[in-house]
Amino acid sequence: MKIQDPTKIRNIAIIAHVDHGKTTLVDGLLKQSQTFRDNQAEMTQTLIMDSGDQERERGITITAKITAVQHNDYRINIIDTPGHADFSGEVERTLNMADGCLLIVDAQEGPMPQTKFVLAKALAAELSPIVIINKIDKAGRRIKEVEDELADLFLELAVHEDQLHYPVYYAAGRAGKAWITPPDDADVDGDLGVIFDAIIDKIPAPSIELDKPFQMLVTALAHDTFKGKYAIGRITRGTVKTGDPVVLCKKDGSFVKAKVDNIFMSHGISKSEVPAGVAGDIVQLTGIPGAKIGETVADATQPEALPIIEVEAPTLRIYLGPNTSPFKGIEGEFSTSRQISDRLQREIETNVGLQVQDDGIGFTVAGRGELHLGVLIETMRREGYEFEVGRPQVVTIEKDGQTLEPIEELIIEVPAEHVGTVQMELGVRRATLKEQFASPKGVTKLIYELPTRSLLGMRNILITNTKGTIIMNSLTIGYQPQTAALNQLRNGVLIAFEQGITTPYSLQNAEARGTVFVNPAQKVYAGQIVGLNTRQEDMEMNVCKPKHLTNMRSSSSDGVVQLTPPTIFSLEQCLDFLENDELLEVTPKNLRLRKRELDAKKRKR
Repeated sequence: MKIQDPTKIRNIAIIAHVDHGKTTLVDGLLKQSQTFRDNQAEMTQTLIMDSGDQERERGITITAKITAVQHNDYRINIIDTPGHADFSGEVERTLNMADGCLLIVDAQEGPMPQTKFVLAKALAAELSPIVIINKIDKAGRRIKEVEDELADLFLELAVHEDQLHYPVYYAAGRAGKAWITPPDDADVDGDLGVIFDAIIDKIPAPSIELDKPFQMLVTALAHDTFKGKYAIGRITRGTVKTGDPVVLCKKDGSFVKAKVDNIFMSHGISKSEVPAGVAGDIVQLTGIPGAKIGETVADATQPEALPIIEVEAPTLRIYLGPNTSPFKGIEGEFSTSRQISDRLQREIETNVGLQVQDDGIGFTVAGRGELHLGVLIETMRREGYEFEVGRPQVVTIEKDGQTLEPIEELIIEVPAEHVGTVQMELGVRRATLKEQFASPKGVTKLIYELPTRSLLGMRNILITNTKGTIIMNSLTIGYQPQTAALNQLRNGVLIAFEQGITTPYSLQNAEARGTVFVNPAQKVYAGQIVGLNTRQEDMEMNVCKPKHLTNMRSSSSDGVVQLTPPTIFSLEQCLDFLENDELLEVTPKNLRLRKRELDAKKRKR
C-alpha cells in the first residue's frame, strides 16, 4: 500500500442514534468500494463491522471500529461509532480523528436523544456534517417532517453559522442505494456513489503540518499474539517510518523511549503493513507496549504532548467483588480478587468511560448506564470469571456544599391504550412530564425529566405492562439537587430456607405464594432468592422438601404435580431487580439472585 497524498485523505465519523442504520450503511460503503473480491464471504455478510459476539447478539455497536476504503484516488477512513448513550465514551474518544461526520437519521423516527448527543459532540469538535436520511423505503417514512426536526436541532446545537449549511442525502441503507433528492419509489436503481462523492467534495482534507516533528494521540488500542499492542491514532503532524525512535508522553508528565517496529493501515476489515505514515492519516503502530488511550506518541528529538481526551463522568456505579456464596469456585475458572482486579485493569485501558476503585476485597465500578455495566459483566462471565455484583447506584457530585444527582431526559413512544399505565408508573417515580403529543398512527410520544435512579428497574416493569410495545430512550442532561429516596417499588422475595435440591412438591407450595425463579431439581443454598412474593415483605420457604410417602399414598401420585415454567431473568433484568440488601452471583453457567446476608438470624437483626 503506497503512502497517501494528504490532500486525498478523508476522515469521517458515522454517528447516529441506535438502530438508525450506521453499520448497515458502512457495509454498503465497504462492498461498493471494491474493498472485497466478489467471491469473498464478506460480500454476503451483514453488519460486517460488528465483530463482537455481544454486538451480533444484541444488534448494537458497542466499540467504535475504524476501517478504510479506497475510492478512485482518495483514501476514506471511516469510524463507525456506537449509537447507544451508554457507550458515548467511545464516541468522545474517536471524534478527534475525524474532519467530518455522516449523521444518519431514520426517515420514520427522526432525530432521537442520542442523535442530539452525538451531533452536539461532533459540532463542538467542528466537524463538517453531511446528513443522510436513511430507511426511506419504510412505509411510515415522513421525510419532510424529519428535515424540519433536523433544522431545529442544528439551530439549537450549531457552534457557528457555517454548520447550518449542511447537505442532505436520502438512502435505503439495506439496499445499498442513495439519492440527492428523495425518489418517489425506493425500488428505482441506485448505488452509494452519491455518498462517496459527497464525502470527497463536502468533507475537508485534514489540516496538517508535514514539515513539523511527528506527533500522534493514541485514540484506540488493539492487541494480538504476534505483534503485541497496537497504538491506533491519527497523525497530527509530521511523518513516521518503520524503525523511527519515538517518545511516549505519559499522562503523569513522564516520557518513555520506544521504537516503531511496524506501521499498519486499515483496509476493509483487515490491515496492511506500510513503510511510513503521513500526517492526516490513521495508523496503527507496534513497538510501544506501554501506550494507553489519551497519551501522545511523539518524535524523540522534540516530544510534545497533545491535550488528553476529556470524557464525561460516569452516572452509575456498582459493587463488584469475588463470589462469597456456598457455591463459590465451582463454576468459574477465575474467582479470586487478584484475578478480577487484573481483568478490570485491562478493561479500563480501552474502555475510557469506565472507572474502577479498589475497595479492599471488592471494587466499585462506575460507568455510563446499566447497559454499559451489563456488557462488561457479560464479557467477564463469558471469559470464565465468577463474581458477585450489587445493586446499581447513581454517582452523585458535591458542588457548593450540595449533593447533586444526574437527571435524564426520557422519551417514550407507546400505543394510546397504554399511556395511563406509563403515566402511573412514572408518577410513582417522581418524573416530570415535559411534553406529550399523539402521532396520526395511534402512538403517543411522552417526554419526561427524572433522576437517573428513578429509571433503575423501570424498563422491565414498563415492557411487561405495555405488552412489549413501548420504545424508551434516555439521555443524561445534567445534575440537580438530590431529592428524597424512593420507596421500594417492588414486592418482597421468596428466600430458600436451606441448601439442597429443589423438588416439584415444594415448588408447588412456592407457586401459591408468588412467582418462582428456579426449576425443579436445581441446586439452591440458604439465602438464595427463589421467587417474588405477592406481598411487600420477604418470606423464607423450604423449596427442597420432598413429599413423604405413607402407606396411604403411592409414589406414582407424585407424578401429577404440574408447575408453571419459572421466570428466568436476563442479566440486565437481574440488575434491575436488585434491592440494596441483595446481590447477584454471576458465574459462566448461572445467574443467582441472593440476599447479601445469607444467615436468616443475622438478616432479621
